[in-house]
Amino acid sequence: MTKSIDRRYLLRMGGALSLLGTATPFALQMAAAGSAAGQQAQDYKALVCIFMVGGNDANNTLLATDTDTWTRYFTARNTGADPIALMPVGTAPTPVGQTSAVTGRVATAKTPEAWGGVLPIAPATAQAVPPGTNATSRTFALHPFMSPMKALFDQKRLAVVANVGPLIQPITKQQYQGKALPIPANLFSHNDQQSTWQANAVEGARDGWGGRMADMLAGMNGTNTLFTAISVAGNAVFLSGQTVVQYQLSTANAPAVVIGGAQGSSLFGSAIAPARIKDLVTDTNTPSNLASDYAGVVSRSIGAAGTVNTAFASGVVTGLSAIPTFTNPVTGLTESNSLALQLQTVARMVAAAGGLGVKRQVFFVNIGGWDTHDFQNTTQPNLLAKVAHAFAYFDQALSNVGGVDMRSSVTAFTASDFSRSFTTNGDGTDHAWGSHHFVLGGAVKGGDMYGQYPTLGVDLGAFNNPDATGTALIPTTSVDQYAATLGAWFGVSPTALGAIFPNLRNFRSQNLGFV
Repeated sequence: MTKSIDRRYLLRMGGALSLLGTATPFALQMAAAGSAAGQQAQDYKALVCIFMVGGNDANNTLLATDTDTWTRYFTARNTGADPIALMPVGTAPTPVGQTSAVTGRVATAKTPEAWGGVLPIAPATAQAVPPGTNATSRTFALHPFMSPMKALFDQKRLAVVANVGPLIQPITKQQYQGKALPIPANLFSHNDQQSTWQANAVEGARDGWGGRMADMLAGMNGTNTLFTAISVAGNAVFLSGQTVVQYQLSTANAPAVVIGGAQGSSLFGSAIAPARIKDLVTDTNTPSNLASDYAGVVSRSIGAAGTVNTAFASGVVTGLSAIPTFTNPVTGLTESNSLALQLQTVARMVAAAGGLGVKRQVFFVNIGGWDTHDFQNTTQPNLLAKVAHAFAYFDQALSNVGGVDMRSSVTAFTASDFSRSFTTNGDGTDHAWGSHHFVLGGAVKGGDMYGQYPTLGVDLGAFNNPDATGTALIPTTSVDQYAATLGAWFGVSPTALGAIFPNLRNFRSQNLGFV
């Protein structure tokens, strides 16, 4: 006979049922016992992970613009069949068909010359100038198609976190090259690094740190834990916990969840058929344990769907602002923004939280297409514009939820497989390591940069970059530090954070202070 725990693990992976979790490891049990998980929260908080699938090129997202760094950046990227170097701050867009005064090339809609210069931002705290950078101070900018992000940064609701990546402990270039310290496995593998970012382990991990945080705080939702971890992007290891199981939603306007037949008014011309179908698929009185448990999952899923659809029909939810039209900045054509659509669903769940009876929620959304080995000039700019457009929409939607500004209750953050190589391969970039990320929310100490922005450049002649190996940056901030800072704001106790992130103790700073 199949063991009960194996059967139940199979079922919890296939349905949104928080009651069929596997046994929690002792360390996590003790951490949960010492956290606030057993107390009903009075406030509401939500974390939203925005995953950029494929590895975003951070070097063209957040740029250092001091003369020394910019010179190395422009030299490395202003080459190849389709150069990807962006234009300096203050450069006016070159009209299509005319010659750029910066590069001497004829601009097309798909070349950086036509986009104008990068957008300057001024972090509130001066960044230290790291060894190897010949500058008295450092200045920064965003990609020219990220003006909504610049506005959020200037309004102090957006922070940037520099050079984040998976680490077991701090490591120098010399230690990395000499293999003196352990490093995360399979650093440049898409699947493994997506899993490492989300779950602190390579592909095959069964639970992620978002789900483990949800485990710790599910008790704050009272007995209604079903809507604690929610994905709008399919199954994500990030949200899989030991006890909490992710609930998956689509971006359909209404209803939020559709279960055909059983909820309809007729089936095959029969008015009573839907009810009979529902009775059959929810019947737990069968001789098979597997069939009984499966029927329980289906029954709870149908009930949950009805609960969500009712909540989504409320005036508070339907009154949220609509998504503005998105225009591809490269082609000038109107496009759908899948990320904005997903964040709209998240905003609806936030608006419905009171009706659902939840106080703590973790969300996962994603946007793909970032694996820009080729055609980076036509792909990444549009994706960055979509991220900026979606961030601005989400901030606006949360500013008025039934007359209440919910932005201080929701913190959204970006993540990605890795960054990409500092050099170009001709018309794109290859896999790298450390990357720069964004954190959005009313509780965020925005308008500033956290973590150390590194020295940039590849070893060439007399220049030896202490912060890079080959064309990849060695992270100066670990994913554990980044995630633990978010978890502390979310209400996870220090003991629980230590259990979720065992390597956190290896780092001097366990809270980066951005929220």
